[in-house]
Amino acid sequence: MDTITLWHLTGWEFAALAFAALLVGFSKTAVSGANTVSLAIFAAVLPARASTGILLPVLIAGDVLAVLTYRRHAHWPTLWRLFPAVGVGVVVGTLFLVWADDAVVRTSIGVILLFMAGVTVWRRRQADAAGQPDGVASRTGRAKARSYGVLGGFTTMVANAGGPVMSMYLLSAGFRKLGFLGTSAFFFLIVNVSKLPFSAGLGLIDGHSLLLDAVLVVFVVPGAFLGKWAVDRINQRLFERLVIAATVVGGLQLLLA
Repeated sequence: MDTITLWHLTGWEFAALAFAALLVGFSKTAVSGANTVSLAIFAAVLPARASTGILLPVLIAGDVLAVLTYRRHAHWPTLWRLFPAVGVGVVVGTLFLVWADDAVVRTSIGVILLFMAGVTVWRRRQADAAGQPDGVASRTGRAKARSYGVLGGFTTMVANAGGPVMSMYLLSAGFRKLGFLGTSAFFFLIVNVSKLPFSAGLGLIDGHSLLLDAVLVVFVVPGAFLGKWAVDRINQRLFERLVIAATVVGGLQLLLA
């Protein structure tokens, strides 16, 4: 990995990374999927492959804060259905990173995110037309969990972009706002921590990147508090629209970058 330290960054570049870190905290406690904007900022300021390794510890810090905030609302049966498929996706994503260049990675993830957003909107409109209730009773089966799980593991490994994929799964499964945030918090804490040895093995994390992370994590905390303040003021319908919009924006950013 190209060595990146604080001394290689201009003031504006550091400010952009600090804002992206703040947005990570906000996305983890308010609008999951919004951190695709952070991904785009990191990839613009830093070398694209190196940016994924530097962003990962920042995401884990946000995950810890989200778990502390929403730990009582996690739905563990859903998590246990997802984890095996996610593991497969992480392994596939690791192998993909061995040979894929940045352009292929961005295009692949962008197409997946836009496809998932379209499928979710279509399914929710069908459910509304049929009068299908939201909630645990309407959560779909293992086949759907496996397909989303593999895609989530793949996208989170190659570009830290698993948030929108899992957001689409949780929305399509009928989760309400707090259940959505609690389940996704535990999901990404466990998955992102499990990615650390893979990222280190690929040379995406080293001592220099961790030093930069230690500074950027400071900005995650106020973002998380801002997200907690905002989520109490967002109703369910607006919450769902914001999540879908963030997914579409993230997909377009990756395709147009």
